[in-house]
Amino acid sequence: MLQQYHTKLKGTLALTDSYLTENTLQKEKGLYKFIWVRKGSITVVIDHQKILISENDVISLTHLQHLEFKSIDGEYLTLLFNSNFYCIYGNDHEVSCSGFLFNGSSHLIRFTLNDKERQQLNDITNAMESEFTVSDDLQEEMLRILLKRFIIQCTRIARQRLDITREKESSFEVVRQYYNLVDEHYRTKKQVQDYADMLHKSPKTLSNIFSTCKLPSPLRVIHERVEAEAKRLLLYSSKSAKEIADILGFEDQASFSRFFKNMTGQSAVQFRNETERNN
Repeated sequence: MLQQYHTKLKGTLALTDSYLTENTLQKEKGLYKFIWVRKGSITVVIDHQKILISENDVISLTHLQHLEFKSIDGEYLTLLFNSNFYCIYGNDHEVSCSGFLFNGSSHLIRFTLNDKERQQLNDITNAMESEFTVSDDLQEEMLRILLKRFIIQCTRIARQRLDITREKESSFEVVRQYYNLVDEHYRTKKQVQDYADMLHKSPKTLSNIFSTCKLPSPLRVIHERVEAEAKRLLLYSSKSAKEIADILGFEDQASFSRFFKNMTGQSAVQFRNETERNN
């Protein structure tokens, strides 16, 4: 099954249970993805990390994360959309998912549905399947509403799993804003103070908030975002270490090499060669 909708402004929304064989969709850049395993399990590689996704598991991926299917031992559903169809940043006040369900690091948001949650998402995707067959002036907006419902429901479930209570709401919003800012500025701003200034907080306050939410330190978040991008450039491009150092805003190749070695225990060349040998 493959259902697609394309807007005149190059917006895309797609729902499929056969994403592995949909070459055109796989080649389309800029797609955000939800993968929901409905039966059995599947094995995927995301940014060169092998992951087993089991029945009732849902994961969310940005267009930055590299996805490869290894094995399918069940049934899964993939919901895909691009920013031209629905911009999660411009409409953050509606769905509150940017910097949470979707961010540029290699850490995935993953949760397992209970029976009630499974039925809720199933109702939304069934309604979406039906709406794909409609052809009138209201179809685009109805599909957008159903996509928003799906995103909001996933955001709620993921927040519950992380125990984001009303008391933690303001801290959680700071965390989301921080991740968004890091995604936007990690190439040019690599100090916590930079982001603290933008958020009108002190670095110590940020550290306390991240600690309360049981998250890596604010500095670690910056480093992991830079590391994730460095690995993607090493694995999925032919750029040299010097070129990557320039792209990521390092003063020179030597400072990038020191950073990469500290983060991974390997030099950039070792990492690239070893990964290629293992594939």
